[in-house]
Amino acid sequence: MKKTLNLALLGAALASSFNVLAQEPVRIGFITTLSTPAGYLGEDARDAFRLAIEQEGGKLGGVPVELVVEDDGLQPAKGKQIVDRMSLDGISLYTGVMFSNVLAAVVNGATQGDRFYISANAGPSNLAGEQCKANYFAASYQNDVPHEMAGVAANDLGYQKMVILAPNYQAGRDALAGFKRTFKGEVTEIYTKLNQLDFSVELARLRALNPDAVFQFHPGGAGINFAKQYGSSGLAKSIPMVVPVFSMDERMLAATGDVAEGVNVVSGWNPQSASPANQAFIQAFTAKYNRAPTMYAAQGYDTARLIGSALKATHGDLKDADAFRSALRAADFDSVRGDFRFGSNQHAVIDWHLLKVQPGADGKLVEVPVKTIATAQVDSYAAKCAL
Repeated sequence: MKKTLNLALLGAALASSFNVLAQEPVRIGFITTLSTPAGYLGEDARDAFRLAIEQEGGKLGGVPVELVVEDDGLQPAKGKQIVDRMSLDGISLYTGVMFSNVLAAVVNGATQGDRFYISANAGPSNLAGEQCKANYFAASYQNDVPHEMAGVAANDLGYQKMVILAPNYQAGRDALAGFKRTFKGEVTEIYTKLNQLDFSVELARLRALNPDAVFQFHPGGAGINFAKQYGSSGLAKSIPMVVPVFSMDERMLAATGDVAEGVNVVSGWNPQSASPANQAFIQAFTAKYNRAPTMYAAQGYDTARLIGSALKATHGDLKDADAFRSALRAADFDSVRGDFRFGSNQHAVIDWHLLKVQPGADGKLVEVPVKTIATAQVDSYAAKCAL
């Protein structure tokens, strides 16, 4: 009888120990840009990711999680140091990087062995094609696609001669390559410096070229300055702009004011969509942070919920990499961007929309949907990926 009791107590103790271990949170390394003029990009993605966790009471997919956030300062070397340190600390699930040059320094360490990286923003072309990785997913987009869609929009708007500008780094080069891939007219390319804030030289050249329209990709603080200087130069009155959402998101719109009116914006997220998931997200984000969410927030929220779907399917077990990978590929979550699936290269396949900056009912400028440019758009590199 005593032996039976001891065995029962031992079994109960083991079960209790197992339950404690089972409740250990999955640690997620969130490496992002929080400083520099582009810091609000990472802030929005981080806040939306945290919102998804808080809505589940500290869990994703019913699995306890701990978000470990660090600022890369838009410095590739610093990003690499962070991921190396986090990996030594046992973290095997990563997300958060905003810029492609930082992602290039982070991705190898973040996908080595059974580690996973799920991009909430940057989607460089090399990782979508021949250098695609089994443990790398882009829940956002492939870098070229928003700009390819801007080229389609420019064609639809009847523009034939355009000046196109972007900073000289991977995402900027992808941007101009993507635009040229679909735009049927004549282009003049101008490359700027990453995080450049004064565009007087470029605007003088643009004035001399006198195109039908301008396409420009400058995210964050650089984009705010470009729009302000473009407006104050008087160019906005005569030369319209077609831009990806990264060059005119909600926070940029609030910062630039009236000069943004009339700008054509291409986006993978329609903030005016009436889908329940989208409206619930916008209401929750606005209530918590007292500001409107941007595309970066929408992508951060989707990334959190995607990860939650995979954690739920695998009960939080990341050691079975094949099972976790399959669960991510299934993308069993309700995206705020509408229909969502992964292409063969594990990059998001979503719809793309043309929006126009116009006064809303209250007189404030908002991005009003004009048309859907493409549905279930697969990027140009997927066929080159051997996954």
